[in-house]
Amino acid sequence: MRDSWSQDEGTIRVEWGPVGAQSLVSYAAERGPVVAVVVDVLSFTTAVSVAVDGAVTVWPYRWKDDSAAAFAREHDAELAVGRGAAKVSGGISLSPLSIRDAAESVERLVLPSPNGSTVTALLDGAGAVVAAGSLRNRSAVGAWIVRELDALAAAPGRQGRVGDPAVVIVPAGERWPNGSLRPAAEDLWGAGAIVDAIVTRLEHRAGPMLLSAEAAVALAAWSWVEDRVGPSLEACASGRELVDDGYPEDVQMASEVDVSGRVPVLVDGAFRPAATTP
Repeated sequence: MRDSWSQDEGTIRVEWGPVGAQSLVSYAAERGPVVAVVVDVLSFTTAVSVAVDGAVTVWPYRWKDDSAAAFAREHDAELAVGRGAAKVSGGISLSPLSIRDAAESVERLVLPSPNGSTVTALLDGAGAVVAAGSLRNRSAVGAWIVRELDALAAAPGRQGRVGDPAVVIVPAGERWPNGSLRPAAEDLWGAGAIVDAIVTRLEHRAGPMLLSAEAAVALAAWSWVEDRVGPSLEACASGRELVDDGYPEDVQMASEVDVSGRVPVLVDGAFRPAATTP
């Protein structure tokens, strides 16, 4: 990757989708530790947040095929199915509502997702500590990132290194029918909401080298929408799609800002709550 694409002028960086996520994290990981956050508001990371709030351990999985069932059996976990299949036959899907309703009876869940799970796998493989961020836990994620940065800055041999460690926030986006990336407004807003939570907690330490230009754009997008989150999520393309398909409750749950204090962190391939929460 070209140095000019790296956003290394800022500690907090934002880049879209699986290719961008892998590229930026791989670049940054060669230079120091990386904390990464995948943001897939409608609906992967919202679903992960709801699951972790319900004491459910979540294994993200990249493929929706027969291998997912085998993976679930290997981990003695429930396999989430497509929304349509769950509506017909019951069960858990990417719908946060379905996860909330089943949380009391499920402890382990495999959650296939072509966007959020794929980005998660690539971030992990590139060497980052990975968390799942959404609007519902954005302040908790911001506080967790600041604690991670403080701990890394205090580690022996790390003092005084500008721009190191790095934080890479990844709006996962969606897919066009041909498989190409469709940047999704809701994920940009979610990324910006987390940037805002970081900046708020750093207060006087939030100097000009904190944010890359791309992170500043995400922050500006969040400032535009933060007072009208619900209507904006319903109006964006992904929200309209879910409402049209009969899942308005999923959009409503995704619009619940700061209702969760738990941060799902990937440990041994599964999302579990971070050891310390605000």
